[in-house]
Amino acid sequence: MSLAVVTLKKGEGRTLKAGGAWVFDNEIANILGSYENGDIVLVHDFDGYPMGRGFINEHSKIRIRMMTRHQDQEIDEAFLRMRVKDAWEYRKKTVDTSSCRLIFGEADFLPGFVVDKFSDVIVVQSLALGIDRMKETLVRLIKEVLAEDGVIIRGVYERSDAKEREKEGMEKRKGFIGPEFDTEVEIVENGVRYEVDVKDGQKTGFFLDQKYNRLAIQRLAKDAKVLDCFTHTGSFALNAGLAGAKEVLGVDASELGVHQAEKNAALNGLSDKVKFLCADVFDLLPKLEAEGEKYDLVILDPPAFTKSRSSVKNAIKGYREINLRGMKLVKDGGYLATCSCSHFMTYELFTEMLRQAAKSVHVRLRQVEYRTQAPDHPILWAADESYYLKFYIFQVVHEK
Repeated sequence: MSLAVVTLKKGEGRTLKAGGAWVFDNEIANILGSYENGDIVLVHDFDGYPMGRGFINEHSKIRIRMMTRHQDQEIDEAFLRMRVKDAWEYRKKTVDTSSCRLIFGEADFLPGFVVDKFSDVIVVQSLALGIDRMKETLVRLIKEVLAEDGVIIRGVYERSDAKEREKEGMEKRKGFIGPEFDTEVEIVENGVRYEVDVKDGQKTGFFLDQKYNRLAIQRLAKDAKVLDCFTHTGSFALNAGLAGAKEVLGVDASELGVHQAEKNAALNGLSDKVKFLCADVFDLLPKLEAEGEKYDLVILDPPAFTKSRSSVKNAIKGYREINLRGMKLVKDGGYLATCSCSHFMTYELFTEMLRQAAKSVHVRLRQVEYRTQAPDHPILWAADESYYLKFYIFQVVHEK
């Protein structure tokens, strides 16, 4: 059966031509031929020049997500195996694969498909209609490709419960793919043991993107008094504890997160010096300041305050508030680790916000390093959405 042909308007397809994977609804001039949502279509420029193949969905503003730049490439099992194999080979070269992100959507040329590996379990997020049709095949191929290296996956859990699915005209989905298993999975990262709840934890259960950023704070934490804000399940706090911090306080507004963090502290024998508090960070920081508390290391790892361009201004206020409060709590010569995980809070906006925050509380920031997400969350140039995590470590120096 011949594929429908989508022709772009003249001057459109800028994202695609720059190396991205998306064609938006307002970039299309016409569509020749019949198709159903989720089908593979051919994409042509306004003058008929072939630009590749992708899957279409009229429910989404991202009308087409490209699978290949080659017009004649069949999107068959051999093609999907190649994509999976390439993703796995890349991880083997760049990260510790005991727990890692195996597939990162567009940055691994499998749009809308995310897979995290936690020890011998994988968690799947399928966020686009076209890729959802290929999900069962992709899961089988992942298991086969890993098995070739002696890595056996004992269970697969689906966490396609993100709002993005509704934008694609799909219902949220959550549950086992294949046999059921215990969804509390133990992993080890940077020498720290965690119990990951793949069923009810945030996103896929654990944030793997900060793996090497957590490692980076270890050398600053030795003999230090540490405050870890937005601790989630305690990962930065536990890295500090393992590295020999004198005392650590991890704070999060989620009771579930704090409970899991306390379990993780016990798992590592760190309950005596790593404590957790369920509280709103925005309320707690002024209180700690009023009490005269000072820390050798303050870590700020907030959730994304903005998930759209329209809310960036308000987000900047939120980031500025916690950062200036955090800076006030750092001892003279102490350290601040601060980050943003929002794609819309760009490097430039985040950096300028920090500059303003430091100026308003009269401290000087000496940059130790700037980091991004771990390499298993690759940043694909031209796919701007793949670059989202900004992570700074500063020494905070008082004016004197």
